[in-house]
Amino acid sequence: MLWTVLRFVVTDGSMTEVIRPSLYSAHHHILLTEPSQAEDPTERVYDVVGPVCECGDFLGKDRTIPTPHEGCGLAVFDVGAYCSSMASNYNMRIRPAEVLVDGATWRIIRRPETLDDMTRCYTGLPPDSFISHD
Repeated sequence: MLWTVLRFVVTDGSMTEVIRPSLYSAHHHILLTEPSQAEDPTERVYDVVGPVCECGDFLGKDRTIPTPHEGCGLAVFDVGAYCSSMASNYNMRIRPAEVLVDGATWRIIRRPETLDDMTRCYTGLPPDSFISHD
């Protein structure tokens, strides 16, 4: 019997922010945002997946990256305005900040949403309908 080993990197990012890979297998380059501090930072092939618990919640499949340490950031390249316009609040997920990278500089061009932002349009519900568990 032949076994295939699958390795996963589970990230806070998900298909709610970057739907294109799940929707039609779009490819976005993925790198760590800092050198890995993992016990064994060897480059390996990983599927980079999100926490939404859907079989399609992935940002990239078969990506060769160093083994990230817990809390390490990932950069998903070239998502741009198209992914931003397709982002959703599926599973009550708030949308993150958007960052514009220009050469060696970067800046936040859209602040992250808050629970208040997301629930502002709801009316007629009891005051404690949306409770943050931060």
